[in-house]
Amino acid sequence: MARWLFISDLHLTGERPEANERFFRFLSEEAAGARALCVLGDLFEYWIGDDELDAPDGDPLARDAVHALRELTNSGVTVQLMHGNRDFLIGDRFAAATGVSILDDPTVLPVAGTPTLLMHGDTLCTDDHDYQAWRRTARSPEWQRGFLAAPLAERRRQILQMRDKSREVVAAKPAEIMDVNPGAVRDAFRRHDVRRLIHGHTHRAAYHPMEVNGARCERWVLPDWYGERGGYLTVDEMGARLVSF
Repeated sequence: MARWLFISDLHLTGERPEANERFFRFLSEEAAGARALCVLGDLFEYWIGDDELDAPDGDPLARDAVHALRELTNSGVTVQLMHGNRDFLIGDRFAAATGVSILDDPTVLPVAGTPTLLMHGDTLCTDDHDYQAWRRTARSPEWQRGFLAAPLAERRRQILQMRDKSREVVAAKPAEIMDVNPGAVRDAFRRHDVRRLIHGHTHRAAYHPMEVNGARCERWVLPDWYGERGGYLTVDEMGARLVSF
């Protein structure tokens, strides 16, 4: 039976080697027998540009991840990747090096015979107005051109500074505004005319059955890979289930 696997919010970084090793093991074991693997954003803690891959001062973890993903795609497994709020600068050079396809956010795919809406999930958190404003800025071609024009070391310094600032801001926010807005979720189901939604971003892994316009729907939230946590969603013709490590 063909299996689809979904992961997100791994936030791979040299600061957390245990998550990196878990990821490489996941690719060589669970993902190796899958029909497809979909990474729904934030594979990396941050991505400062595809020139990281061949720069003398580039991140070795980035090159190791590219090699592992290329081995998986060469074996015949379809791998698709969606940008997250941390790695939205992943581009065509990364895709070519790994053999992955870049998914738009949102995307509807026929997953094991069921039309399924795939999102990173951050656009559903509409109550977090400050974040949504920053997202619009960071996704603009003007901001990205300016950022990518800087040397790698300067980009890395800026990203780490922004990450530290983000941690302070998040710690001061009410938890509820950083979760999805129920109205935004229902609007997404209606707009895309689907009965299944899979997303990450909130780090609140769960299955949420719901009813939209009289139809039974299901929302699956993917787990993050912080600390000892981690896992994935597996989907086949029998349905979907969350698997924890």
